[in-house]
Amino acid sequence: MEEQFLLVELRRGNKNAFSHLFMAYYKDLVMFAGSYLGERNISEDVVQSVFLKVWNDRESLIIETSFKSYLLASVRNSCLDEIRHRYVVREHESIILSHLELDDIDTENYILYSDLYDHLREALDKLPIACREAFEMSRFEQLKYKEIAVKLNVSERTLGLLRHYLRDFLSALITTFP
Repeated sequence: MEEQFLLVELRRGNKNAFSHLFMAYYKDLVMFAGSYLGERNISEDVVQSVFLKVWNDRESLIIETSFKSYLLASVRNSCLDEIRHRYVVREHESIILSHLELDDIDTENYILYSDLYDHLREALDKLPIACREAFEMSRFEQLKYKEIAVKLNVSERTLGLLRHYLRDFLSALITTFP
């Protein structure tokens, strides 16, 4: 059948005309799409989508060249859209994966911090009040041991008790993070 006649019939909704056009061009268009995409299944999906669009837009379809040229241009544009889509998906996947990796690290750090905090609270509770105050001045007020000793009226040696209580946990922490 002549292509122009088939297009007129297609515009009228003739399913046989559509089937004839589909069968005439489908295989070549799939191979053409494959040259862009490299995957047969996706190439077939692209070509089927183009033909679906042709069917849906059949009444308003304007073809200024040959139908084959129209189909080739449509398939090419759809392939380029697919390639752009793949690029966007890969970019988002890498962003998501990097966030997941960061989230895993943050989770591990939170757990480690939580364990350290629990052990620290436990050790501080075992200390005499003056030593606990000394530690808090050292860590939270950034005072030197000598300044703390003067402020609390204790010896610098007494301040070393805190290290004793945290010794086991700190050595485990040091071996975990070389």
